[in-house]
Amino acid sequence: MNLNELNNLDLKTLADWPLPSKLVALALLCVAIVAAGWWFDWRGGMETLEASKQKETELRAVFTTKKNQAINLEAYKKQLADIQQAFGALLKQLPNKQEMDALITDINQAGLGRGLQFELFRPSGEMVSEFYAETPIAVKVNGGYHDVAAFVSDVSKLSRIVTMHNLAMVPGKEGVLNMDATVKTYRYLDEEEMAARRQQAKEPRK
Repeated sequence: MNLNELNNLDLKTLADWPLPSKLVALALLCVAIVAAGWWFDWRGGMETLEASKQKETELRAVFTTKKNQAINLEAYKKQLADIQQAFGALLKQLPNKQEMDALITDINQAGLGRGLQFELFRPSGEMVSEFYAETPIAVKVNGGYHDVAAFVSDVSKLSRIVTMHNLAMVPGKEGVLNMDATVKTYRYLDEEEMAARRQQAKEPRK
């Protein structure tokens, strides 16, 4: 069948068309039906299917993560308990407000016990952080080299956390060593102080 014969075909006489023409028309009709079905129906379904596959992949990843967390839950609980225990041990090394004066006295006595002469022992105001407060103490002592070293060692061995900063040592006369330092003591905030800080943080700044 040539192009001229196709142009002469009339749909009204479809039943009288020759067999080859009928087959071609049937094939074109099938193609048109498939194309229309894909455009108006299947295309949306394919997009939904792809979205569903992507969602399935995401859910599988979430499931795998949750599964691994569930498998390691006991290990996480033990790790948390260990952290809490370690934190509690550190917290016990911080004095409360009532114990700060005794701690400052202990630092002073540590120097006097080593025969050091204090030229300066001046606690400054507290600097408050989120969970604790620190008190810097300006210290200036004179004494023998070994006595000064023993004093530093004694302070580091106190039952409470005490740190030394900005150490400066200058040799003096007759084997005397002059040491300037900032000793910092720390204490934990009690519940009332922490509540006050949380309330202060919620208040808008003026």
